[in-house]
Amino acid sequence: MAIELDLDSVEALALRRLCEAGASLSQAAPVARSIRAAERDGVRSHGLMYLPVYVEHLACGKVDGNAVPVLDRPRAGAVTVDAAHGFAHPAIDLGLPVLLQAAHDCGIAAMTLRRSYNCGVLGHHAERIAEAGLIGLCFTHAPASIAPVGGRLPVIGTNPFALAVPDGAGGARFVLDQSASVVAKSEVILRSRRGEAIPEGWALDAEGRPTRDAAAALKGSMLPAGGAKGFGTGLLVEVLASALAGAIPSREASPFSGSVGGPPATGQCFLAIDPAAFAEGFVDRIAALANAIELQDGARLPGARRLAARARIDSSGVRLDRDLADRLGLHVQSD
Repeated sequence: MAIELDLDSVEALALRRLCEAGASLSQAAPVARSIRAAERDGVRSHGLMYLPVYVEHLACGKVDGNAVPVLDRPRAGAVTVDAAHGFAHPAIDLGLPVLLQAAHDCGIAAMTLRRSYNCGVLGHHAERIAEAGLIGLCFTHAPASIAPVGGRLPVIGTNPFALAVPDGAGGARFVLDQSASVVAKSEVILRSRRGEAIPEGWALDAEGRPTRDAAAALKGSMLPAGGAKGFGTGLLVEVLASALAGAIPSREASPFSGSVGGPPATGQCFLAIDPAAFAEGFVDRIAALANAIELQDGARLPGARRLAARARIDSSGVRLDRDLADRLGLHVQSD
């Protein structure tokens, strides 16, 4: 039993639920668009599945639904935005045009956000930078869930980063989006909700022992991808998205799930680089690099699966199972 929605209906549903929960239109609309984009790319963990969490956080005060982000321009190539404990998306929308212009003017520019929140699919923000003809390199930290190798106490979050490279025709040649952990924490949360086991190698329990119990994993530590190298990647993100941005450290941020704690007050850092400021022929070199990957049997560029999902879902729409439809208050008909 399931329900099917087209993408317009996904966005409209998200906007309605967010506004009903107390978010202003200026706060809700960018989040609704991000939910649509996540569903379009098949990234279900950041689509409608996350909507009940957003609604809960508006109700409990983790997100200020009437926040008004504030932008500052301290230097020619520096942009800062105080998200004011609102959603990250409207704060990003406020600062991004200024960041893009600064990068075109200076060759490279950076934007940081503080007192922010979960920004959804990080690769989507990097892709917007690439669509402006710039290299987009984005970082966002999260509440602590990864312990250092050899330790048991989480000190950094899953801390994703994303890279989007322009194709010279108003799009992105490829988008790399990955976290410091073996898998996104949302995947563990989903399995915990369903009572399903997680694969070996994803997480440790609170005692530092390997576990396949999703609930125990949420009380312990996610494992970093590649061991010490993955932890190092997360540490890099922590420096840029938390320390540089003036945001709260991951180890002090309240969880992105549940109602415990106040606003997470996390941060982001976005870099935009104009290839034309450094050397001619960038687009051609990227095309050659991409071709060297794609021409190999069985190989694919980062983000290829999302593009395939995007093409499929644009035409077929989104299919919700009974559990999610019930959580969203939608009526489910028999198949």
